[in-house]
Amino acid sequence: MAPESYSQALVNDSHFYLFFKRVMDIFGALIGLILLSPVFLIVALAIKLEDPKGRIIFKQIRVGKNGKTFYIYKFRSMVTNAEQLLVKLLEKNDTNGAMFKMKNDPRVTRIGRFIRRTSIDELPQLVNVLRGDMSLVGPRPPLPREVIDYSEYDKQRLIVRPGCTGLWQVSGRSDLGFKDMVQLDLTYIQNRSIWTDIKIIFKTLGVMVESKHAY
Repeated sequence: MAPESYSQALVNDSHFYLFFKRVMDIFGALIGLILLSPVFLIVALAIKLEDPKGRIIFKQIRVGKNGKTFYIYKFRSMVTNAEQLLVKLLEKNDTNGAMFKMKNDPRVTRIGRFIRRTSIDELPQLVNVLRGDMSLVGPRPPLPREVIDYSEYDKQRLIVRPGCTGLWQVSGRSDLGFKDMVQLDLTYIQNRSIWTDIKIIFKTLGVMVESKHAY
């Protein structure tokens, strides 16, 4: 099936689903921000104590639904000049395809290793959910430089709003390559529903507790 017909025939974009998904996103993000506010404070203090001159929140341009770019928010887990150092590390990529992952990335700070392993660094993305840039569940939002290398098949993962978590994140995450991620994202897009989103959210909580597959 051609990519064009895939996006038209297989994505679940019913008004009922999209309405309740947005309602779930808003309430979920608000509840998360309120309940996790002590965690936000502790992590912010830890980041500042380790690097008093560095920023607490890291923002970066990502590609969202239909190729629209937005700023994603994370707790800073790397040194302040991480982007400049990346060029020297590209040849040490531990994954394949249009994505960079390095298991022992020297740019990651001490507190950064912990918050990345537990996915706590992703929590500020709840603000992105409230803004409507992201959903609680959806494909990982890629970097513009990654999308440049996308095939037409890969670009199908951009036909829905990206998420804080998704099928890739609860199925192995960093242990899986780029092709596996794309296939899992397209499987989610084809089968997404409120019940599927709820199951992925609960699985994500388990993954965060186990602290596996993330680096």
